[in-house]
Amino acid sequence: MTVVYAQVPRAPGESGRLLLRVLEDITPVVQALPPDAALADVTGSVRYFGCDAVGIARLIRVRALAWYGLNCAVGVAANPLLARMAGQGGPPGAVRFVPDTPRDVAAFLERKPVIALYGVGPKAARTLCTYGLDSVGKVAATSEATLQRILGARLGRLVHERSHGIDRTRVTPHAAPRSAAAERRFARHEVDASVRRGALLELAVGLGRRLRADDQVARALTLTVRYADRSTTTRTRALPEPTAHTPALAGTAQALHDALGLQRARVTALSLRAEDLMPARLSSRQLTFDRQAESADRLEPVLDRIAARWPGVVGPATLARS
Repeated sequence: MTVVYAQVPRAPGESGRLLLRVLEDITPVVQALPPDAALADVTGSVRYFGCDAVGIARLIRVRALAWYGLNCAVGVAANPLLARMAGQGGPPGAVRFVPDTPRDVAAFLERKPVIALYGVGPKAARTLCTYGLDSVGKVAATSEATLQRILGARLGRLVHERSHGIDRTRVTPHAAPRSAAAERRFARHEVDASVRRGALLELAVGLGRRLRADDQVARALTLTVRYADRSTTTRTRALPEPTAHTPALAGTAQALHDALGLQRARVTALSLRAEDLMPARLSSRQLTFDRQAESADRLEPVLDRIAARWPGVVGPATLARS
């Protein structure tokens, strides 16, 4: 298998859809990674176009730039994990290739921070770092049994495999996204906490509507704050239960924001990402006797239909006042 990962960093909202057009003209095996990236299995395309994988990656980059003005970063490797890490580590316009040999894979992964491994979240990374396992190379040198004692059987096995560049997943065309994101950029450096809270509420409303429209629920929420000096802070919190309800998303987003204690921080953008999505029909929900909450939940589908037909007509009163 030969996999290409393409991403359009810092591009407008239409970039993801346009990137898919480019990739689907190369191969039918394309998996969208909203909002601005995608994976493509180009194994058959290599034979069809009569060039190697790097040649296919360069063709994708040139077409994206020529057709739509998208300067994308492209990673090429033997599996989605390595292709993703190669593409995410490169600047716009770069094509990075990881050869499919144990020595080359080990050299590519050795010095990367453990958080760079796809599937290793902030909590697992912090746990590994407390044991001195702060790089992929150190994790790869640790036995699977030791990692399982530290992280648990399932996650320990996964981290052990991925630290050696092993990824058993496939590129899945039209796969449901595992996350959904929304971003708000401020016209100036925003220091007013109330304005930031209003922006977070607006993002939560939009995310909730998207999840409900796709019949999905989120199990975690990630807040990313971008500052005037271009640094960022990212925090993730598990939701009490899988949900797509706006009040639950908004409450968690506000809690993440308030926990940062941003007194005089100059914020340029806020990003909210619903993580670990799953079909709503497979989720369970704790029974409640809160009639007000139940009424609000039943009202949400009605409000969603109104908002879809007449955008801007319905929404939280706080946003209307602002």
